[in-house]
Amino acid sequence: MYHRLEPVAQSNPLLPGYPFNAWLVAGLTPISAGDPLDFFIDRPQGMKGYIINLTIKGRGQVFSGDEAFECEPGDLLLFQPKTSHYYGRAPESDCWHHRWIYFRPRAYWSSWLVWQDEKRGVGRLRLPERLWAEFERLFTTIEQTHTSGKRFAEELAMNLLERLLLRAVEEDPRSHQQIRDPRIIEACQYVTNNLAGELKIDEVANHVCLSPSRLAHLFREQMGINLLRWREDQRIIRARLLLQTTQEPIATVGRIVGYDDQLYFSRVFRKRVGVSPSDFRRRSLDADTLVTRESWDLLRAGQ
Repeated sequence: MYHRLEPVAQSNPLLPGYPFNAWLVAGLTPISAGDPLDFFIDRPQGMKGYIINLTIKGRGQVFSGDEAFECEPGDLLLFQPKTSHYYGRAPESDCWHHRWIYFRPRAYWSSWLVWQDEKRGVGRLRLPERLWAEFERLFTTIEQTHTSGKRFAEELAMNLLERLLLRAVEEDPRSHQQIRDPRIIEACQYVTNNLAGELKIDEVANHVCLSPSRLAHLFREQMGINLLRWREDQRIIRARLLLQTTQEPIATVGRIVGYDDQLYFSRVFRKRVGVSPSDFRRRSLDADTLVTRESWDLLRAGQ
């Protein structure tokens, strides 16, 4: 059975029309021949974020015609943003059960998201059988953590996802991940500690004893994006945390992370997160999980 996704919003991520307006969504898709989930996902324009997928039973098929390939138990797939999606149960298999995570990465993950074995924007890593259980546990724990409803559930799930991505890189025999230059690590720390300030590249460069041009080159080479974009990522991450865990006015949250103009802050936040700061707070803030004044002071200090 073949089915094209239609742009009709609904709440089940396994069915057509789910909007995926989140930083992380995880699940299990258990497809058996002839059941309601037995259709091919068809997204010609792909998605805004990444999807990592682990086959745990049966076989799946990705793409069609001469470019088609199958995935079996222990196969990890990584779909890049805006990569065409066309996948479903392999016709000769009676089922395809796969765990998956849709996510928008943290800025410094960029080098972990380029896999050596890639076809049309879909990376593949075949795990040895001794690792299947470990990776399935990671997928399961990420889903359980994210849906737990507990305070900082999404942040904890993102931390677990970071572990999963690092383990994938570690187990890829062809991966040649570089060790980051300590000056770039120090630059990241310096920017993080001064998020609200109007830092200039030459100030950061002076702090880490590099020329501005050398810092800009090294930063993009090692982080995958430029320094100012990375700083914006960190500002939005901090803003999300403050909106989730405090009752401070949105304008105050914006100022703390470096945006004096509330309208501009709201515009940047909506562009990066998909909803306005007020909508994000309404969806995620539970009055019983507000931090104490002491914790609030730590958050303001960036600790």
